[in-house]
Amino acid sequence: MAENPFFERSTLPFELPPFSVIKDEHYLPAFYEGAKTQIAEVAAIIDAKEPATFENTIVALEKSGQLLGRMLNVFYNKSSSDTSDAIDDIEAEIAPKLAAHSDAIQLNPKLFAKIKALYDNRDSSDLNSEDSWLLEKYYRDLVHAGAHLDEAQRVELKGINEELSKLQTGFGKNLLADTNDLGIVVDNLSDLDGLTQNEIATAANAAKERGLTGKYLLAMVNFTGNPLLTTLRSRELRKKIMDASLVKGNRGNDKDTKNILLQMVKLRARRAKLFGVKSHAEYVIHEQTAGSPERVHKVLKEIAPSAVKNARSEGAELQAAISAEGESFELASWDWDMYSEKVRLAKHNVDTAAMRPYFELERVLKDGVFFAATKLFGITFKERKDLVTYHPEARAFEVTNEDGSPLGLYIGDFFTRDSKRGGAWMNSLVDQNFLLGQLPVVVNNLNIPKPPVGEAALLTLDFTTTLFHEFGHALHGLLSQVKYPRVSGTSVQRDFVEFPSQVNEMWILWPEVINNYAKHYQTGEQMPSEWIENLKAASTFNEGFATTSYLAAAILDLAWHSITEDDEVNDVNEFERKAIAEYGLDYLPVHTRYRSTYFSHIFAGGYSAGYYGYIWSEVLDADSVEWFKENGGLTRANGDHFRNELLSRGGSIDSMQMFRNFRGRDATITPLLTRRGLN
Repeated sequence: MAENPFFERSTLPFELPPFSVIKDEHYLPAFYEGAKTQIAEVAAIIDAKEPATFENTIVALEKSGQLLGRMLNVFYNKSSSDTSDAIDDIEAEIAPKLAAHSDAIQLNPKLFAKIKALYDNRDSSDLNSEDSWLLEKYYRDLVHAGAHLDEAQRVELKGINEELSKLQTGFGKNLLADTNDLGIVVDNLSDLDGLTQNEIATAANAAKERGLTGKYLLAMVNFTGNPLLTTLRSRELRKKIMDASLVKGNRGNDKDTKNILLQMVKLRARRAKLFGVKSHAEYVIHEQTAGSPERVHKVLKEIAPSAVKNARSEGAELQAAISAEGESFELASWDWDMYSEKVRLAKHNVDTAAMRPYFELERVLKDGVFFAATKLFGITFKERKDLVTYHPEARAFEVTNEDGSPLGLYIGDFFTRDSKRGGAWMNSLVDQNFLLGQLPVVVNNLNIPKPPVGEAALLTLDFTTTLFHEFGHALHGLLSQVKYPRVSGTSVQRDFVEFPSQVNEMWILWPEVINNYAKHYQTGEQMPSEWIENLKAASTFNEGFATTSYLAAAILDLAWHSITEDDEVNDVNEFERKAIAEYGLDYLPVHTRYRSTYFSHIFAGGYSAGYYGYIWSEVLDADSVEWFKENGGLTRANGDHFRNELLSRGGSIDSMQMFRNFRGRDATITPLLTRRGLN
């Protein structure tokens, strides 16, 4: 135990985990000892002879499980960003045991009785607002977990949760392996016509890393399609990439995910029935700001018809562009990105490929993302090359308040690798809280193709957007100022969590920001102002495609999780086709952003019955952007208001009340419809 780095709080700056000494063999001993210790801590709370109080019950629970928490924060960051066979084996072992451990606490009837007694008497307990909200969160969490069920139901529930944890781990493992296997190997340089020298060098480097020197590897991404489809001229190769993209986890081999997801859907439906509700969607959404699946569908059905109509109109323009080139083929999904760029150039004089030299990673990060945060919140960033992180490519930055006081640590891990799952996300290694005196340590992971050594990393506009977006999550964690770990940072309702990150995207084209970072990586020349204005003018271009693709995935998620225990689904592909068609979103050139077999958000992550949250949050985001514009934009006063009323509060008060405190009223959907060209 004395040699296991997890057994004591880190003494490094900001309690950064001591990655230089953490080894694979440390995880399991720390997990088992941490779980054992927390069970003993909870038993002491339950067995206390004194009457239950907020301090000896709720605060004591907040202080419990610190060893386990330290280990899990590090392990799950590692397993998502730099896995290995050893890490996969550890995850397979601990996943069901962690589910059982959580159930042993959350489903304990004696603990629930104590918390329920406190909750029932909360009005006479003289708690402050933050304490009262924490008590309510604990009570609602335990009810949502099933603590109120009878003994037989709790036993069955524990079995369901344990099995689901195994299946979720298996889905993620299979998908990563199949995604890596489906990378397209290209033998001839001539087939890569249209790609930049930087993209070609990246493909050559990726092939070399897999022992394919002299060839080119076009890696798959986690969503449908691939950024390379925008400029790759070979239609045959574009189709090959799209075809490979669409069959991730769906090839009938040992990495297939269909059987896993069918089992998960069935188990989630059974669990919902135990709780006396119709479906997993109802079970999940009841605890979100939306409240019910019906409310979600009401909003999505306001958007869907206009989205598909716009997508079909856009498709007609692309078909006309194809014909204008003397081609006779019918527009297909693998043509969309290339021809939309051609039409965008013709209509709005916007060439996003030509913009890439102006979106160099270091400048975007330091002179764009960090610059905007400094202007808004007064915080500054200093790279700490002396601090060892979990991977050589993960870089640490110390974050400081305007008065010089330490705020937290930001770790950026930007490049793709075979050991990293697809997509982009934010993790927390240390949650800010005053109870234990901890400052935040947050991680952003992206999957930017890694250029060869010495070459600049040039971002697409989409990757630039992703970097600003994920940093919005990081700000939510960094700027947290709450007492309790349970409500720190991004610990808000699932359909609210994307809101602050989406707001942060507004600064990408803000004049003061883009003029500071969008400079040619070789000459230092600023991006032409007319390009920026053209980008703004074309803001609704291709939004029919984007909205339709997103909505199809959101509806697919809701469809899977509206299944009842009695429903029989055997054909995943047919179920998917029918669900999208019934919503009127079936337009062949526009594929759903995620097909079921690679929908890791809902089958290997925490977004089941919650993928709608992106556009649900965007209603709040679009309305908030209007507020910033009405009040002068990028100012310290605006940043302080956003920070004080929303970002710093974490989940310490009701999410929608936070929004009202910031905005002064409830949100309206009009700004979102305007932004997406749907009104």
